Amino acid sequence: MATALVNTSALVRRSTGEMLVDPPALSRFLDEHRIAADAVDPDRGPTQRDLTAVLALRQEVRSLLETDGEDRVAEGANALLARAGTGPRLERDAEGRWQWYVTTASRASLAEELAAMIGTGLLGVLRTLAHDRIRHCASPACDGMFVDTSKAGRRRYCMPELCGNRINVAKHRARRHSTSETR
Repeated sequence: MATALVNTSALVRRSTGEMLVDPPALSRFLDEHRIAADAVDPDRGPTQRDLTAVLALRQEVRSLLETDGEDRVAEGANALLARAGTGPRLERDAEGRWQWYVTTASRASLAEELAAMIGTGLLGVLRTLAHDRIRHCASPACDGMFVDTSKAGRRRYCMPELCGNRINVAKHRARRHSTSETR
């Protein structure tokens, strides 16, 4: 969730620009990530105030992800969780699978709920994978970030199907061009 939010920025999406341009865009983002925030009235969706707070959270999360120190990430993630969270729980969902649930205070804002969710996720990354699995995209045309959850720990791109493919196409074209020049 942390990197998904960070990667909505115009800094990352240079070709498409800002993804969270208005409250309906924020609503689509929440739906895509299956987030049913208690702070959002299902009849009206997120407000401009929610959007402004989520954009501020996005910048804060990016700074946290770019932090070199593992202890600093843990401190920041704990602080995010403490904003609205009363603690994570592990429960079965409707299909019987185990899922994390983060209980938040009854008056928590959307940004505070997202902060608690992101804080919980980052703590899980530190505990199960390690700080060095939080990475920048290797594409020179992208400033995206991701958590490398691959078994071998060798993932290089935030969106392999997009960023990785662009690099591979560029390499292919360069090889074809050099081959045609040598003829």
